[in-house]
Amino acid sequence: MFTIRDNYLKVMEKIERVAQKAGRDPGEVKLVAVSKTVEVAKIKEAIEAGVSILGENYVQEAQKKIEEIGRSIAWHFIGHLQSNKAKYAVSLFDMIHSLDSISLAEELNRRAEKEGRTMNAMIEVNLSGEATKFGAEEARVFDIARRVLNLSHLSLVGLMTMPPYFDSPDMSRPYFIQLRELKERMGKEGIPVKELSMGMSNDFEVAIEEGATYVRVGTAIFGERK
Repeated sequence: MFTIRDNYLKVMEKIERVAQKAGRDPGEVKLVAVSKTVEVAKIKEAIEAGVSILGENYVQEAQKKIEEIGRSIAWHFIGHLQSNKAKYAVSLFDMIHSLDSISLAEELNRRAEKEGRTMNAMIEVNLSGEATKFGAEEARVFDIARRVLNLSHLSLVGLMTMPPYFDSPDMSRPYFIQLRELKERMGKEGIPVKELSMGMSNDFEVAIEEGATYVRVGTAIFGERK
């Protein structure tokens, strides 16, 4: 019977091993423990084990957890964000991984200005073209990025993607390569972004091989969700 601590340490061990094998500094790869629908007691176990970033998908659920757990760790929003929830997201989270439109960028900027802070955000890119997936089309990413660069209270730090689910992790590789290449193209166009949020419990090792700087891992730490 594995504990959450055991699971966390196993994931961290894999991150270190894969990064070193790929010739990367393991310190470049940050773990976001995905805690959606996970009860507070289990989240506290994960924090005690060493988790320092939690990823939540729903504003309301996260708000309750933040009130109970506090801010000794960083809270990242990784779900689809509607503009009418932007004001809550800005006050609750340290980073948003799922910026997907100019209108959302402008609303986040407006809310962040009211809060007197600068919000870190990544553009979520829908590389699979699946209708069930959120995220901006690749062709729209440069327009969104250029708009963000002109907003005083929103800072573009990276890109995020979520490939289709495959039984074989290696099937995700082309999507990770595509996101990395998009980041490189943006850099050449004068839009430098540092972070790549890609890879989940089933494929984070492949994502690290292809340049992930944030991996979003839930099931491998907390177990299967009910």
